[in-house]
Amino acid sequence: MLSSILSKNDCAECKFCCSFRRKSLWETPVFTKIEVEKLLKLYPDVKFREAGVSSFTFDISANYKTDDSEEEAACPFLDTKSGCVLPPELKPFDCKIWPLRAVRLTDFDKQCEKSSLAVALTPTCPAINKLPLEKVRELVNSGLGEKILTAARKNPDMVKEYSDFFKLMD
Repeated sequence: MLSSILSKNDCAECKFCCSFRRKSLWETPVFTKIEVEKLLKLYPDVKFREAGVSSFTFDISANYKTDDSEEEAACPFLDTKSGCVLPPELKPFDCKIWPLRAVRLTDFDKQCEKSSLAVALTPTCPAINKLPLEKVRELVNSGLGEKILTAARKNPDMVKEYSDFFKLMD
């Protein structure tokens, strides 16, 4: 989805988004139950854990060798030479839009707490950081942002809590 602004070569060489620090496990992608059932037929050794009310993510906890919060473990679907081995139809939406995220904004008014969704940029992607922020905003505002928000409304487990770590895109 970001191929109009990110080079596939940059992404293939980097693979930053396909490894997870112990402290960043909130970034692991979410899958539906149906997707997990299909994935287990193709990759029976991959372990999954609940990631919300109706979603799952892979469990890589056994892949860490220390208690260091900075240690990284790779996605079980990453082949270090060829990249992601998932068939396109089973690649999680989170992966298709990374480093963009649907985030929950919470505003407080005098009477009640209101929640709304927005699209934000995870600023840790090395390739996206080489681009002008305005170029990313243009892509989000050209229709990708609405696709992300629509998917987030259908699967609220993919929504991340907003923090100052993110850069809002809309």
